[in-house]
Amino acid sequence: MARAVILIGLPGAGKTTVGRQLARRLQLPFVDSDAVIEARLGCSIRDFFEREGEEPFRDLEEVVLDELTQGGPCVLSTGGGAVLRPVNRQRLRARGRVFYLRATPEELMRRLRHDRTRPLLQVANPLQRLRELYGLRDPLYRETAHHVIETGRPSVATLVNMILTQLELGAETADDATAG
Repeated sequence: MARAVILIGLPGAGKTTVGRQLARRLQLPFVDSDAVIEARLGCSIRDFFEREGEEPFRDLEEVVLDELTQGGPCVLSTGGGAVLRPVNRQRLRARGRVFYLRATPEELMRRLRHDRTRPLLQVANPLQRLRELYGLRDPLYRETAHHVIETGRPSVATLVNMILTQLELGAETADDATAG
């Protein structure tokens, strides 16, 4: 497997948690694009958002995703809004195997109800905000992803195994296509 395994989805879907374990199982480096962005900024994404706004953040995110998807094989966890720009969707899909970790807004709210670090959820009604984000982003995640993984109740280990199975099936399909 020469390409990156890329995880996309809403905040709280499990991209970082699943990504770390998946990288361990695949013996690949794990990269969290938000962590790379924060290291470059020298501050939290939340602080940058409050100070500069969303558009300058998305500009930097586009540059970082472009760089990270041109590197060697890795497991890449993206920020929840990585799919908002068409160029990001195209690059992610072309440069890796993309898995959409799908969770309902209600599941996400259960996981994130005490989280104070995610800038887009620091609103009066976070569940309503998650529903809005889901409505806007779900079609974009589906457009970008090669596979949709439902994250509702399965354990992290089960989710990792589901992704590994899809990677193996994809490799077999690619081998079959080149064998004929």
